[in-house]
This record gives sequence, structure tokens and C-alpha cells, in this order.
Amino acid sequence: MNDRNTILRKRVCFYGKVQAVGFRFQAQNAARHHRVTGWVKNEYDGSVTMEIQGTEHQINGVVAEIDSDPYIRIERVEVKWLEPKPDEREFRIKHGF
Repeated sequence: MNDRNTILRKRVCFYGKVQAVGFRFQAQNAARHHRVTGWVKNEYDGSVTMEIQGTEHQINGVVAEIDSDPYIRIERVEVKWLEPKPDEREFRIKHGF
């Protein structure tokens, strides 16, 4: 059962034109706007990985906001469901690969 208030956690890998276009900063701003927690980081292969935690509505809002950026072109997404981290309190950018 998944109601509107259930807290979920996903690992989302984004592929396409997602590096050198402000993706991580857009993700952080969208995460703050939608009040979710987690992190985002660039990967060696040119993709971006994000772990995001919130309700399904909040998570979908973050992804939609990122996807609306005219410089970002998401071509493919891979999603893995994770267990929520109840003690996590913020969304941050992880630096480095």
C-alpha cells in the first residue's frame, strides 16, 4: 500500500546531457523547494546519480523540475528502490566521482 504520505527512497541514475549543465545545482534547488532529502553526484561515465527521499508526489516534483531546465536533456533514467533513511535531514551535492 502506498498512500500520498508514505516516505520512499529511490536511487535514480540519469543519462543524457546531464553534466556541465547545472544539473546538481538544479537538483539541490528543486529538492529544497519540494522538501526532500538525499544527495546528487556526477559519475565517471557522464551520468548523474541521485538518491532522493520523500513522498512519491515530492520526488516526482523534483524530477519534473530538473527535466524542465532547458539545458538539461534526460535521455534515460534507471531507478532502484531503497529503504528510507529516517535520520537524514538534508539534500546535498556530493563532490568528486
